[in-house]
Amino acid sequence: MNVKLIGSLLAVSLIACPLLYIFVGPALDPTQLETLKVLLWICGGSGLFCFVVGELTGNNSQMDKLWSLLPIAYAWVIAAKAGLPARLVVMACLATLWGARLTFNFGRKGAYKLKFWEGEEDYRWKVLRAKKEFQPHWKWMLFNLFFISIYQNALVLMTTFPALVLMGSDKPFGWLDGIAAALMLGFIIYETVADAQQWRFQTSKWTMIKAGKTLDELPAPYNKGFNTVGLWGVSRHPNYFAEQAIWWCFYLFTVAGGIGIINWSMIGAILLVVLFLGSSSFAEEISSGKYPAYADYCQKVSRFFPGKRYKD
Repeated sequence: MNVKLIGSLLAVSLIACPLLYIFVGPALDPTQLETLKVLLWICGGSGLFCFVVGELTGNNSQMDKLWSLLPIAYAWVIAAKAGLPARLVVMACLATLWGARLTFNFGRKGAYKLKFWEGEEDYRWKVLRAKKEFQPHWKWMLFNLFFISIYQNALVLMTTFPALVLMGSDKPFGWLDGIAAALMLGFIIYETVADAQQWRFQTSKWTMIKAGKTLDELPAPYNKGFNTVGLWGVSRHPNYFAEQAIWWCFYLFTVAGGIGIINWSMIGAILLVVLFLGSSSFAEEISSGKYPAYADYCQKVSRFFPGKRYKD
């Protein structure tokens, strides 16, 4: 992820969301505005926590730990403030299921500790901190403040905006809601399978490496160093594909609720796509430098959407 992309993300966030709200709508009523204030207090507190703890400990995965928990809190606050209507309860339950899965997947990597400020840091932050663009440290501190702590917290909040706009809907739960719920559940399962396949692959690979074998000595497909089996054989980032699809399904509930095909709450899903384009590019830059066969894999396999299966 480069500095120009980060600047673009911030600019889109600051400009696109207000424009969509003004020119597309719907406008928030007093109850929704009061609910938004509560959400902003949670978001602001989370951002402050991530920045302070990240700077004090040097572990910049504080937001990574909260990423799966905050949407659950936001969704249930919205549902409770609205009086727990069926549509918002279903959305909150699906957000909870999504968050539980992601928390478990991140937790088994050693991210969560009793000393909450500790835990395994995402390897990409270490690589990014070492780049010359972020030297000296004050440059990284600004990145931590504006992108990791403020922008990412704001983005997570924006992904739950569809629930916020639906507080104003009086349309009963219908067949399109059922489709949205089924699709979202399906993509949660898809992402769970992708993560399980990646976990098994990496665990087996590192078990053999720790036993004294070099990468070239490992049996196929482990000798490549990266996963090309299962869902990872038809998509380079099946987990990212599912994650983006999940929040577009969340947005689909607004269409089911009569808010309109296009409304300002789509901003979170849009920006999530942009974020994953940058995040996947950065991850692939790292993998290409580590594994000689990765460039060939990139040429033959789709980045997100499932496509033709990888063959040597």
